[in-house]
Amino acid sequence: MTAASSRLVIHQPASTQDGDNFAEDVRAGLSSNPKSLKPKYFYDALGSQLFEAICLLPEYYLTRAEAEIFERRSAEIIAQLPPPISVVELGSGSSVKTRYLIEAALSRQRELLYQPIDISETILEQSAEKLLKDYPGLRIAGQVCDYTRNFAIAERRDKEKVLVLFLGSNVGNYTPDEARALLGQFRRALRPGDGLLLGADLKKSAAILEPAYDDALGVTAAFNLNLLLRINRELGGDFDPARFSHRAVFNEEQSRVEIHLVSLCQQKVNIRSLGLQVDFQAGETIHTENSYKYDLQQLASLAEAARFKPSRTWFDAEERFSCNFWLAEK
Repeated sequence: MTAASSRLVIHQPASTQDGDNFAEDVRAGLSSNPKSLKPKYFYDALGSQLFEAICLLPEYYLTRAEAEIFERRSAEIIAQLPPPISVVELGSGSSVKTRYLIEAALSRQRELLYQPIDISETILEQSAEKLLKDYPGLRIAGQVCDYTRNFAIAERRDKEKVLVLFLGSNVGNYTPDEARALLGQFRRALRPGDGLLLGADLKKSAAILEPAYDDALGVTAAFNLNLLLRINRELGGDFDPARFSHRAVFNEEQSRVEIHLVSLCQQKVNIRSLGLQVDFQAGETIHTENSYKYDLQQLASLAEAARFKPSRTWFDAEERFSCNFWLAEK
């Protein structure tokens, strides 16, 4: 056992059955009218790699804006809770931006427990290996699960505060009602005095938003179309991705970017393991994602509904993106 591996444990709760959930959700989503698929299923191993590529695109400002905040303000963010703390990250992915916060925490305490949660075991293992190599004071207790179903803090030491990270504007993937329910679920897993750091994209023009979700190179389109390929790989589907196109439109009334896959012709698709045939009309869509954009008042209302107290907000230099620290109240 290497020194790094002795500092790593990855939990896979017995109740985690993502493959079964995927099949059930695909059946329900493609049998509904209008058709839809849940955005959490973007992130299989290939989808996670495609999203990392999206984060490097010039149009996709969100990751750079959030990383800029962390680069400049990570010490202030960590200082919102007294030491010692542990850090839990929901939908951790590659944990690249999180490095700023890990470094800030390790600058004031000798050891840090980092608890990443992701549905991809491969991504968890790969990111953990890199982090443990770079930070000798780090210990990692990861969880392979869907945090919307199974969120729990795997480890907590006495007198230790927990900082939960919900970054990347992931909250924007949920309707306001869903977001309130999810944030309330997070709050119930925390103790008074713990904290939540919420990344949230801010309202802006369609001229900025739509290219961020429909880049010139077509990487976001490949990310969206990979949902169909995942159904083919895992459920025996016969989707032809060349018969679908990617669409991203800003709905100003709802303050959200809406992502769709558009059928380019009338067609039938079979999904063998589900015994399901899906009929598409030309122009019919599969709604795969929403990305809601917020203002500060709306964020404050979300916090209040979930029994958090807004404490600090940080912005990037162009004020496109916000990082919000909320304190868990009694």
